[in-house]
Amino acid sequence: MKRLLAALSPAGPARRWSRRAPADPWSALFGQIAAHALVVLVVTGILLAVFYRPDMARSAYEGPYRPLKGVVVSEAYASTVRLSLEVRGGLLLRQVHHWATLIFVAAICLKLVRMFFTGAFRRPRLPLWSIWVLLLVLGMAAGLTGTILPDDMLSGGSLALIQGVLQSIPLVGTRLTFWLFDGDFPGEAIVPRFYWLHTVVLPVAIIGLFVLRHRLVRRHGRPRLPAAATRGPHWLRSLPVAAGPALFFGTCGVLVLLGAFAQINPVWLLGPYRPGEITAGAVPDWYMGFLDGAVRLMPGWEFEVAGRTLTVAVLVPALIIPGAFFTFLAAYPLIERRLTGDREPHHELDRPRDAATRTGVGAGALAFYGLLWAAAANDQIAVRFHLSVNDVTDFLRAAVLAGPVFAFVLTRWFCLGLLERASHEAAHGRETGRIVRTPEGGYIEITEPVRDGRRPASLEPSGSSGTRPGITPTG
Repeated sequence: MKRLLAALSPAGPARRWSRRAPADPWSALFGQIAAHALVVLVVTGILLAVFYRPDMARSAYEGPYRPLKGVVVSEAYASTVRLSLEVRGGLLLRQVHHWATLIFVAAICLKLVRMFFTGAFRRPRLPLWSIWVLLLVLGMAAGLTGTILPDDMLSGGSLALIQGVLQSIPLVGTRLTFWLFDGDFPGEAIVPRFYWLHTVVLPVAIIGLFVLRHRLVRRHGRPRLPAAATRGPHWLRSLPVAAGPALFFGTCGVLVLLGAFAQINPVWLLGPYRPGEITAGAVPDWYMGFLDGAVRLMPGWEFEVAGRTLTVAVLVPALIIPGAFFTFLAAYPLIERRLTGDREPHHELDRPRDAATRTGVGAGALAFYGLLWAAAANDQIAVRFHLSVNDVTDFLRAAVLAGPVFAFVLTRWFCLGLLERASHEAAHGRETGRIVRTPEGGYIEITEPVRDGRRPASLEPSGSSGTRPGITPTG
């Protein structure tokens, strides 16, 4: 138990590096938020499991919610409604649990973005990068299986998507669908199977990865901030020991506030799942939006191959694109190492501008993800701006191909420009904007030399050694 609690509170391992140089607090911040959200998920999940019944047996609803009186529902749906409307604090638990899932995945995404742009995935921390990528995949899987358990209309839409994706796989798709649903769709086995996957298999795997991550951090320490980043406020460079508990209670407080005041997944309004029906306005959780957008943008292509129908319209956006994206994400450290030949260990982070190509690649990946995410709301965009849905879809199809390239070129250009300006300042000094007139009638600008860490001389403590301010002719 001590090891588990230590793994979920990563404030301790940073002390070893703090004696040498300022550690990177922001990556630890996102990791702590993910760990704290996981604690909330485990606690609320255990309490919810007491009242939830993963049973597909059907009977007439006899609870207090009158619009459902006499409607034949599954025991899974009836127990979810009973938990939401009859158990004291049950609705709050459900909504806190759901919001904690969203925050958990968001914190992991921010952690990966921070690690990518600062180069924190390089040796010897490649296993840490792989762990966070795997945590992202498992977190998304846990969230998807959790939305299926209530057996409402929203979970039915997710089940229909899973069925369509499995059936689009050549040769083995039909057999996989039959095995997963144990016969006809949706069957009576899918909810019990996803229940054990959601409550036992995935949580154990996620907690195990957090424990492994904790050991790796203790072994390698936290990377140091680059020299240029040490000129900010003190609270940006190091966090006090009390910040860990404060962040934990702050995260819990925010999740409770969201669960109390921000309604999410009202299953009693959506109704029980009925095959062949769909709920208007239902959307997936934010981390699954890119998958929905990819399906909407893909043209409805189908081909006949050896007497079999190959449904590219579903296979490519639902399996190939996500698979390629996550494979590239996991393999990027190896790709960069192979292309650059850099096999040295790195204990100091990069500024994004110092790795212009890597920063451009990251910006292109974010643009690709963001455009797919926007495509999931193509109908809402068309309605809000009084446009044609077909025109919006055609524009997004072109943007999802050209946007990442444009983002890569523009970001890399900005980074190279910042490096060029820094090189010019190091050689000629930093412009101060103070113009003086010489006795000969000319004008010159007073410059300040740039010190280590790119700090201007005016910010150095008095009495420090260094060159005197220089002058640069302006004309």
